[in-house]
Parts: sequence; structure tokens; C-alpha cells
Amino acid sequence: MTQSPNTGAAALKLAPTPGQTIGPFYGYALPYEKDNELVNQSRPGAVRLHGVVTDGAGTVIPDALLEIWQPDEDGSIVSKDGSLVRDGYTFTGWGRTAVDNVGHYTFTTLNPGATEAGKAPFIMLTVFARGLLNRLFTRIYLPEDTAALANDPLLSSLDPQARQTLIATREEDGSLRFDISLQGEGETVFLSYPRES
Repeated sequence: MTQSPNTGAAALKLAPTPGQTIGPFYGYALPYEKDNELVNQSRPGAVRLHGVVTDGAGTVIPDALLEIWQPDEDGSIVSKDGSLVRDGYTFTGWGRTAVDNVGHYTFTTLNPGATEAGKAPFIMLTVFARGLLNRLFTRIYLPEDTAALANDPLLSSLDPQARQTLIATREEDGSLRFDISLQGEGETVFLSYPRES
């Protein structure tokens, strides 16, 4: 990161702050009421997003924390204050949940719309867990629009097996199933964002 304290001053180079694991010492502060309910279950269009988080050996991870960000069903990026407030009416596009003791997570949300015509809709997901010094970023694509999926720049850059790790499965009841594998065979594709130097 480059920072100039005032005009004409020499730029000061700062080293990035090292990553931190999430806990267990933050466990008392992170959860809040209805943190995984981006919308109420009774809202028309509400959908369940769920899955299991596993390690490289296929063993469930019982203490991961997940966050999602997404547009609404029309593809609009929500820019409202109060994302921690869950009033049952306001969709803020952000949620957080801890997995249970068998590695399962659940969000109640909306199917995201495409942010531009022809683009594949997706949900951004971040994984925090014990032993992860830096959080992991990935995407959850909806499975229905195969033409948009085929034209997505990220998905097009991956081999078919890796590409499949980013596409959710639509279940019979309309739920989205998205399992996350941190390592090993079938490892979920995680994204890397270059740091400013």
C-alpha cells in the first residue's frame, strides 16, 4: 500500500498486515441474531443456500465461519446501511454464519440476478477457519443459465472439473447446494486478489 500523508511528501511504503485466524477467541463477538437470514423464509423468492465444509481428507470442519455478498434478484447491488440489522423486510445482500458441529451451513437468501445482461449471476463467499491465516474467496454460480455460464470469463479459464466446483446444484425443493472443499481432490476453486504494492 502506498500512502502520501500530504501533497509533495515522499510516498511511504507500508507492509501489508499479516492475516489472522478467526478464533476461537472471536467466537463471542462474531455471531448475531439472524446473521444467516438475508431474507425471511416467508418472503416470496426466498431460497435456502446450504452445504458442508470439508478439509483435504474429506473430514468436516466444525468451526468454519462463512460470509456471503450478493446482488438482489434483479441484479442490483444493494447499498444500504444496517447490514447487521435483520428486520425481515430489508435485503442488504450480506450474511454470515458459522457451520454446525458436522460442518453444515445454511443461509436464507434470494437467487441473485445478473448484474449485467448476459452475465452469469453469482454469490461471493468467504471462508474463515482455524488455521487459515488468510480468508479464502470463491464464487457460487447458479446452475440454470448455461449460456451465461459458458461465457463467464472466470469459468471459461478453468478446466471442466475445476469449473464444476463453482456451480451450485439446484435441489428438488428449489434450494441451492454448494459444498466447499478446502484442499485435495475436488478442491473448490478459490480466488486470489493481487495486493497493491
